[in-house]
Amino acid sequence: MVRRVVVALLAPVGWTPPGIDPTRWRSALAEDVVDLLATLNEVETAVAVTPEDRWLADAVVWPGTAVHEVPEPTVGAVFAALTGYDQAAVVVADAPDVPGLTLGKLLRPLSSRPVAVAPVEGSGAGLLGVAARLPVPVWMPALDLDTAAPAEVRAAAPRPGDVAVTAGWRRLRGPADLAGLDPAFEGWEATRALLSGQPG
Repeated sequence: MVRRVVVALLAPVGWTPPGIDPTRWRSALAEDVVDLLATLNEVETAVAVTPEDRWLADAVVWPGTAVHEVPEPTVGAVFAALTGYDQAAVVVADAPDVPGLTLGKLLRPLSSRPVAVAPVEGSGAGLLGVAARLPVPVWMPALDLDTAAPAEVRAAAPRPGDVAVTAGWRRLRGPADLAGLDPAFEGWEATRALLSGQPG
């Protein structure tokens, strides 16, 4: 049986809506992504944080969720911290309304390809997540989820077809992304409550 894990990388976020406390915003985003991971089937879930951000993991994880402390909030550091898995995906923590199906699609290509990436939809560069068979291929470049593009990963691969590009989703990194949130869409309760001014 293939052992898979999806890890939310609780890295610092680069933008906070005006009038909202940055710590509460970051916590709400992280809580919603962790809650989403808890709904995924046939995978294990975990979070990764630097030691100074352990407080955030402790505040949002479900009982029994693995917490990996990494020296830096990077994809490479997370992959290096994982042992005992055949496949792993690292996803951002500023996409609170991402559908679970989208994250599931990130792992699916690994049955035939060593790496898969999910791009960011909407404004700005970056990736929603990266998945790989473990151990990670030696050709995989160091990736910054805020700036990397699928083409960068494909260019590093022996063959472009070694990297699958899966469905993307928006990250909340600016006013335009915030405007794209759909109130009718399920999930993102903590972020929704904070934006609506409800106590939390």
